Amino acid sequence: MDLYRCTQCGYVYNPALGDPEHGVKPGTAFEDLPDTWKCPRCGAPKSRFKKI
Repeated sequence: MDLYRCTQCGYVYNPALGDPEHGVKPGTAFEDLPDTWKCPRCGAPKSRFKKI
């Protein structure tokens, strides 16, 4: 699975880790995140992430 970086703050979403603090289980692909998911560090929308 691909990693995605927030273009606003540099946070990297790693699908292997997910985002358990915000209800995203490990193994969740970026494409499968809900549209309402936001960067856990700065609150940027999902659209502000780029594949790295």
